[in-house]
Amino acid sequence: MIAEPPSPNANTATSGAPMDDRRILTVTELNSAIRGLLEGRFPFVSVAGEISNLHKPYSGHLYFTLKDSGAQIKAVLFKMQQRYLAQIPKDGAHVVCRGRISVYEPRGDFQLIVDTIDFHGAGVLQQAFEQLKKRLANEGLFDEHLKRSLPPFPAHITLVTSPQGAAVHDFIRIASRRWPALRIAVYPVAVQGEQAATDMVAALHHINALATTEIIVLCRGGGSVEDLHAFNDEQLARAIRASTVPVVSAVGHEIDFTIADFAADLRAPTPSGAAELLTPDSEALLGTIGQIRARLHRIQLTRIDRLQQRLRLARQRLETMPHPLDRLALRIDHLAVRLEHALHAALNARQRRLERAAFALERRCPAHRVELHGQRLNELHTRLAQAAKSQLQAKEEQFGRMASVLQAVGPLATLARGYAIVRTKGGRRRVVTQSNQVRAGETVEVILHKGLLLCRVEHSEQEEKQEGDNQSKTASTS
Repeated sequence: MIAEPPSPNANTATSGAPMDDRRILTVTELNSAIRGLLEGRFPFVSVAGEISNLHKPYSGHLYFTLKDSGAQIKAVLFKMQQRYLAQIPKDGAHVVCRGRISVYEPRGDFQLIVDTIDFHGAGVLQQAFEQLKKRLANEGLFDEHLKRSLPPFPAHITLVTSPQGAAVHDFIRIASRRWPALRIAVYPVAVQGEQAATDMVAALHHINALATTEIIVLCRGGGSVEDLHAFNDEQLARAIRASTVPVVSAVGHEIDFTIADFAADLRAPTPSGAAELLTPDSEALLGTIGQIRARLHRIQLTRIDRLQQRLRLARQRLETMPHPLDRLALRIDHLAVRLEHALHAALNARQRRLERAAFALERRCPAHRVELHGQRLNELHTRLAQAAKSQLQAKEEQFGRMASVLQAVGPLATLARGYAIVRTKGGRRRVVTQSNQVRAGETVEVILHKGLLLCRVEHSEQEEKQEGDNQSKTASTS
């Protein structure tokens, strides 16, 4: 069993409101509440099963049981709905019944009130329909933001339908009555059979290429699932979405749903319903226009009366003024003189402010400040040069005096007079001041005024004198 989504207008008060379990209900009230729950929860369902116990009483309605291997449900098909059947139901036929659940309150039986019966593999077609619907929905083909808006006052509508069907005549009759200015064109196609979907796709492409209409309506009367199978074609759905002209689906009855319904910019329950949805009611519109015109007329009359009253009051005040034009001329002259004086005063004040600002700007001018600092820098440079020159001259004089003193007392002057400095030659050099500081055979350096001599000591007088003293000491002792 396949349930359609609940209608937005379903009565939730009876289907969803909890009941007080302490209240004592009558049987009628209980059955009525159960019926409200079932009809609200299952507004339309498709049920697959086998027909059994089929009988047709004098009323002409068909009563039967729809069953499968595990359960059964009572069903009724009213006489007025039997004209849409593709064939007469029989016991043992496997069908898909589409309708709504209800409760027959006098007996407390719940049953399926059938609107249409689909034969010959209707369940397979329904399954294919659901799979295609789910796949295209996942692609976003049915998203609401893709839907195009329809013109409120269309001037031209094209019906893509079979010209022999009753649906096209119903649409034309209702639309012409509601909106006489509308022009309706019929694009003849097959709406049933294997070629129907291809014909409708070609019609959509051709109408879009012509660009002469404002709305395209796919129009067809009711029928079985097999009859409406052409409107479940994938290519037709994609052609609807690719159309630059808004497309309206008006296929079958209110309970019939096709893929074209979901892909179209608007789904109409029936062709007649599409005519009412797409065309404004000219009589109601004329009535509304008349009301707006009358209201606008009243508003304009009220405004004219108010302006006339203001004009009368102004005229009375003007008539009571003595020589109003002369007084106005004098007042204008007086105001002109005051304005001229005010302008001169403002201009002089601004001129003085400008002069003060120019003087202050000149004092703070960067070029002026740079010039002052440049003069100061030149002065400091001159003073620095003089101070450096004086300091250098004083140092030169001091250096000369110290060089003279150094030359007078230094060893170089002594060496110049013929003296020499003797220094040992070895790891640590020492100046020789006594003969006992060196021995015979040692090499010494002799520093002259100019140059240096390397000399070897042959003998030392101090050693000979010391040896002689030692011998004298020994003789006296003996």
